[in-house]
Amino acid sequence: MPPTKLAHLVYQTNRMAQMRDWYCAVLGAHVIYENKHLSFATYDDEHHRVAFLDFGPLAPRDPAGTELGVKPVEQPGLHHVAFTFGSMGEFLDNYVRLRDRGIRPFFCVNHGPTTSMYYRDPDGNRVELQIDNFATAKEGQDWMLSPAFDRNPIGVEYDPDDLVKRFRAGVPVAELVVRD
Repeated sequence: MPPTKLAHLVYQTNRMAQMRDWYCAVLGAHVIYENKHLSFATYDDEHHRVAFLDFGPLAPRDPAGTELGVKPVEQPGLHHVAFTFGSMGEFLDNYVRLRDRGIRPFFCVNHGPTTSMYYRDPDGNRVELQIDNFATAKEGQDWMLSPAFDRNPIGVEYDPDDLVKRFRAGVPVAELVVRD
């Protein structure tokens, strides 16, 4: 039997307050419980969706993902986590809310199955915020089996402010999510 849901993510950090505040801002979450070593937050009816623990000093990770100002250094481990919004309006309203707080994505891409924005949290972890571009998972999976996806499985970059402008001008969502 497969699991029924992904319950939560837990980050080990020495920046618990900054991480908590960032995730609460980005996800619209609130703290359920906190002490000097643990913090649990949720954005829905789950008892916690993200948690942070600080049990002592950790070797710092460069939040920009670079070493000595040269090219990005990739490390083994979790690449990113993703959170899905229910509609284009919610997705773009969240982008504007975060942008106005100085939290900006470093990469915006229409993958085909999703339209996504990638952010870095205070510890440098990558967080994808997205919407599904298809009405059903099956439609998205079928598109991933298409020649178009095979030619470009990463996707096409876009300007999030332009996407907001086009959405607010009344361009239909079905047109906004089509990947060239």
